[in-house]
Amino acid sequence: MAEISTKPYLIRALYEWCSDSGLTPQLLVAVDARTRVPPGYVKDGQIVLNIGAAATRNLTLDNDWIQFSARFGGVSHEIAIPVDRVAAIFARENGQGMHFEPTEAPGPEQTPPPAPGEPPAPPKGRPSLKVVK
Repeated sequence: MAEISTKPYLIRALYEWCSDSGLTPQLLVAVDARTRVPPGYVKDGQIVLNIGAAATRNLTLDNDWIQFSARFGGVSHEIAIPVDRVAAIFARENGQGMHFEPTEAPGPEQTPPPAPGEPPAPPKGRPSLKVVK
């Protein structure tokens, strides 16, 4: 049986602690090809995201992905972050939180789940036609 990571549980616990304490929960994310964030806000391969209730819509913190909608420069974006790419969760006001070592996903490259109302990504490679008789 594969060992279940404690990381998503710790992220959820610290998110709740920040919210209950009136603090602003923030994520430090190591961006990779699977991470869906606005590229113009990535600096040195990392991005800091405010995941507080006032800054996000439809926030989900599950065991594999963190997803939400947020506005950047007045434009709404669908954000999808693999939990294994979270480098830290902390309170903006006092810096208290927890740091993690971002890891690469084991196995085949995973793609972020499609955002609600977003069409699935087209297949990669050359297009081909199949003749059916």
